[in-house]
Amino acid sequence: MPDLNKVKASLKARMEELGVRVDQIEHDLREPHSQDWGENATESEGDQVLEGLEEAGLDEINQIRAALTRIKNDTYGICSDCSEVIPEGRLLALPYATTCVNCAE
Repeated sequence: MPDLNKVKASLKARMEELGVRVDQIEHDLREPHSQDWGENATESEGDQVLEGLEEAGLDEINQIRAALTRIKNDTYGICSDCSEVIPEGRLLALPYATTCVNCAE
């Protein structure tokens, strides 16, 4: 099992980084579009990409919050499907993993 204090610190730092990124995306999405039709179309496509990035960031933030809750509840590192211990290597690669490798497949 990885050092939970290090995991918590890493998760909180990642969540803060994602929060800044999501805030910047929100700011960018509020910017007015060009009056030129061609540029407006390009900006709209860019907005779709930004919205996808924002959604992915918010999803990761939610996964991190859930992992922090599992740490607090002493259930971190336990597979939610089979209740076996999630291997440390998986947790190092994906610190908010909820399932072991076998159940994830």
